[in-house]
Amino acid sequence: MGVIRVQEPGLFTTVQDLGRERFGPLGVSASGAADAISLRLGNRLVGNAEGAAGLEMTLLGGTFLFPEGAVIALAGSDFGAALDGKPVELWTAFESRPGQALQLGPTRSGARCYLCVRGGIAVKLFLGSASTHILSGLGGHDGRSLRKGDVLNIGTASVSTRERSLSARALKELQARKVLRVTPGPQSDWFPESARRLFYESRYRVAEESNRMGIRLEGAIVPVPSGGEMISEGVSLGAIQVPEGGKPIILSVEQQTTGGYPKIANVISADFHSLGQLRPRDEIRFERVNLGTARSLLIEQEKLLASDDLIV
Repeated sequence: MGVIRVQEPGLFTTVQDLGRERFGPLGVSASGAADAISLRLGNRLVGNAEGAAGLEMTLLGGTFLFPEGAVIALAGSDFGAALDGKPVELWTAFESRPGQALQLGPTRSGARCYLCVRGGIAVKLFLGSASTHILSGLGGHDGRSLRKGDVLNIGTASVSTRERSLSARALKELQARKVLRVTPGPQSDWFPESARRLFYESRYRVAEESNRMGIRLEGAIVPVPSGGEMISEGVSLGAIQVPEGGKPIILSVEQQTTGGYPKIANVISADFHSLGQLRPRDEIRFERVNLGTARSLLIEQEKLLASDDLIV
């Protein structure tokens, strides 16, 4: 079993897999990779199951030493990675020889880069998942982001694979979007037509205070329905709440499991990965689609992810 030694952790690096489902009634959100598609593809490039645990880096990458070597793939945003000073490509599996170090810098594109290693990151599971749940301090590596000097175990690889890359078609069709498609939220009709029109016609900027719990937006103030708050109810990933003050918040992977603010819209499942790549100061807008379109777009995306020519 190999290991990864953390020489520099980066700004905010955590162990993540595809999260833990079905525990919302216990107050535990799914967590998992903010850009699940990038993690899934990175794992496939190195021959892992799609849900294997990897490292999620945010805005600034770290430096990682591989004493016994490893087969690695980087997926998601470009963090200018180099192996012992030699640049390595995104979306391509490559080998680190024993003793080599992988260095990553600040992002050149989106918010998050995923480091996947053949065999996956081996940590103790919490509720069936390796994902770090920061708010509760559970899961992942000691329930926290990585620190200098941490040592992570690499799991045992079941197969060996040749060097592989993501196809040009996949790179184009899975590119993160800045126009997020949404369906009406459960309280959409609480908002007057003028407020809904303002929401869909406006451009919003991602606020600095955004995190894995919620993406806070700055821009046009959406008038809050009379009464403002409501009885708390279950909330879902991608729900867009409008709290008192009128600044929308998009709920992300570590969102609270219930909420008492009206939800004007919900980002469709096919665009969840785009949420994970939003950086502070990015500008976005919303496009309304119906439930049938949302379902069709998700089916098309999953067909692409399952296609034989996705990885070459």
